[in-house]
Amino acid sequence: MSDPFVIIVGGGPSGTLLALLLGKQGIPVQLLEAAEKFDDRPRATHYAPTAVKELQRAGVFEDMKAKGGFLPSGVCWRKLHGDILATINGPSEDEPHPLICLPLNQLHEVLEEHLKKYPSIDVRFNHRVVGLGQDDSNAWVEVESHEGKKSFKAQYVVGCDGASSIVRRSLFGDEDFPGFTWDEQIVATNTYYPFEKHGFTIDSSFIVHPEHWYMAAKITKDGLWRVTYGELPGLTYEELKERQPMKFKTMLPGYPDPEDYEMVSFSPYRVHQRMARKMRMGRVVLAADAAHLCNPFGGFGLTGGIVDVGGLHDCLFGIYNGLADEGILTLYDEVRRAKYNEIVNPISSENLRRLFAQDPNEAMQKDEFLMLVKKAETDVKTRNMLNEGAMALQHDFTQYYNPSTRKTNGERRDHVL
Repeated sequence: MSDPFVIIVGGGPSGTLLALLLGKQGIPVQLLEAAEKFDDRPRATHYAPTAVKELQRAGVFEDMKAKGGFLPSGVCWRKLHGDILATINGPSEDEPHPLICLPLNQLHEVLEEHLKKYPSIDVRFNHRVVGLGQDDSNAWVEVESHEGKKSFKAQYVVGCDGASSIVRRSLFGDEDFPGFTWDEQIVATNTYYPFEKHGFTIDSSFIVHPEHWYMAAKITKDGLWRVTYGELPGLTYEELKERQPMKFKTMLPGYPDPEDYEMVSFSPYRVHQRMARKMRMGRVVLAADAAHLCNPFGGFGLTGGIVDVGGLHDCLFGIYNGLADEGILTLYDEVRRAKYNEIVNPISSENLRRLFAQDPNEAMQKDEFLMLVKKAETDVKTRNMLNEGAMALQHDFTQYYNPSTRKTNGERRDHVL
């Protein structure tokens, strides 16, 4: 294989989706993944309308539904043990980009099948990137593999290699990732429990409580729920595991004992709000968790990463086809960082604080967002405003294509994408 146009480091959802979007256009792309296969953990599950738009463009949305993806019935905020504060109804089938739920490992299975359709996509597992460099014409990565050390080069390298990104650390250093880590400890579990029998007929619920705050979201049609809850800071894994039955007994509807549920995964982790200093340095570009992190309440991490790569695809497509010069990548850097700083960071932070930093009995008198959601339950104009706001992460980079080619490309883009 000759040198690709783009090397993508990291076979997570964002890197895999970017490879697919580029490969569909016949753009030579090489995807390097350190592991021996794509990650098979369920992890994130909900894809907001802005992400769905890119998944539809990649041609995988219908396959996601066939795989078991479903449109959730809605999301609500509750007091502990059930009283609903406010509700957002779920999407309908006729919405152009309806929110969908599917565990991430199953999305990966869909993406992997689609990658096989395009000969311009070269996927290499067991290829761990350990360094990179660049000059005026190319960028390259140094790789460790079962066959020894290798070097690969392309016109551009994209880091989609997660929170501990070697690409970002090679650009800025190991400790340079501005932002902060939350004091609050998070525990994510996947649990079979009949929430519906206890009044949780809405698929996603955020529970507002100063101590026992959590999220419960149905993630599969067979009744698997993601239960993510807050815990005391500073506890060890063993201490968190020991406290889990007490937390479920206290938090969940029905006050269950361990024999009343089946917990299939238990994952404590710390959450961060961080943004790289730049998302473009010369011929090296960052996207998704390699570039920015946020807490999981509201789904901005996964959605933000998918929207990143949708915009980055348009930039690279434009450069490859002579519709834009390299300056469009500087615009990508500026726009995506602004979207993080103005939307993702403040709203995701507000989503988390909403759960533990207020009195649930006063929320509907003091929390402006919840009051807006409550109004939207009966007011169409307010509901439409919320829906429009959900698309604010998007940005059309094709508007920066060269004026002489914009009309022709617009016709071509509608055809090929």
